[in-house]
Amino acid sequence: MTAIENTKNKLIDRILATKNEKLLEAISRIFESTQSEDLINLSSEQIEMLILSESDIATKNYMCESDLKKSDSKWIF
Repeated sequence: MTAIENTKNKLIDRILATKNEKLLEAISRIFESTQSEDLINLSSEQIEMLILSESDIATKNYMCESDLKKSDSKWIF
C-alpha cells in the first residue's frame, strides 16, 4: 500500500469514527474549496499526447534516461 493510500485509509477511518458534526462540516468545506484545484482541463492536443504516451508505454517504445542522454550527446556536437 502506498503512502497516499495509507493516509486516505487513516482519514476515512477517523471520519467514520467521529461524531463531531463541526469537524465533518469543516472537512467538507476543505474538500469543496480544493476540488476545483484538483480538476485540470486538457486541450485536445494534450489528450492526444497522453493517449500516444500510453500507447508507447504499452508497446515498450521508450528508453531510460541514461540511454536518452547518450543519444542526445551524439547530436549536440
